[in-house]
Amino acid sequence: MPRPAPLLLVLDGNSLLHRAYHAGAGDGWVDDDGNPIWALRGLFGYMARAAAHLRPDAIVVGFDCPVDSARRTDYPPYKSHRPDKAEDLTAQLLAAPALLRDAGVCVVVPPAYEADDVLASAAATARTAGWHSVLMTSDRDAFALIDDSTTVLRVRNGGFDEAVLIDAAALPALYGVHPWQYRDFAALRGDPSDNLHGVRRFGATTAAKLLTAFGTLEAAWAAGTTLVRDAVGAHAATCFTAPDARDIVTRNRRLMSMRDDLPIPDLSGARLPLSMAVMRRALRARGINLGPSLWALTGGDPPTAPDADPTPEFRPWTFRGSLTARREPTPGQLSLF
Repeated sequence: MPRPAPLLLVLDGNSLLHRAYHAGAGDGWVDDDGNPIWALRGLFGYMARAAAHLRPDAIVVGFDCPVDSARRTDYPPYKSHRPDKAEDLTAQLLAAPALLRDAGVCVVVPPAYEADDVLASAAATARTAGWHSVLMTSDRDAFALIDDSTTVLRVRNGGFDEAVLIDAAALPALYGVHPWQYRDFAALRGDPSDNLHGVRRFGATTAAKLLTAFGTLEAAWAAGTTLVRDAVGAHAATCFTAPDARDIVTRNRRLMSMRDDLPIPDLSGARLPLSMAVMRRALRARGINLGPSLWALTGGDPPTAPDADPTPEFRPWTFRGSLTARREPTPGQLSLF
């Protein structure tokens, strides 16, 4: 029997730390010096729980460059509408890469680019090396990266209990488009969170109808107004064939495209297990104590006592989608594949 392909888990550090920040804001945990740590603790909790369920062979965490943005240089309104981040969130975002590195985790912060680009580049690196990858994020942009070797673990409102594992077969059921159509789907409807407006009259439903009918936007434009009207109605057809529609789509495609050629460290340096001593020392230096919950990252055994470590919790995890079987689950581990 052939050996299963190794699995790389890639985390979108920015999106997950944001989620951990808002989820734990009520706790307000700080270290002995009064520095906020609840989002940092939550990020490690996300990573530990994902490792416990997926049992990856290696882990990479990507972050946005904090000082420069190639996309904003290209298009100054990109994300310009977002309010300034809270100081305690910014402090934890800036601290996270160094803390993860001190803990032995492979971290990539690309100059001028974003965590999404790290996800795309890491997935490409894994594919070239014959690995599979799971991209863990709360953003939908990564759906465009799904293929036979790449799956997205999306963390949604409600945390891990509401996380969904989305593969190429599951995406059409969720959005009505295939992964290879997702960038055009997003470019057509726009992304208000990034200050990228789409073509008027095109929300998710209408965009999916158009791509279902024609496959690609170029094919729809080539088909002409009459056939587009038959697919999406007169008002949407008028907007889609308007002179500015191509410009909007071209801009959005360019800004939404993720770099898949950024340097990613050799995967041999990102392999698990990590050193428990190194990880706990780094975390304790910041006032964070996770202990036995790190077992899947450090090559240990699952905790057996129900109160062994309350963070992260090991409640049942519900998924949609599937991956090819890789290995038998360990005792107490949810079988995902």
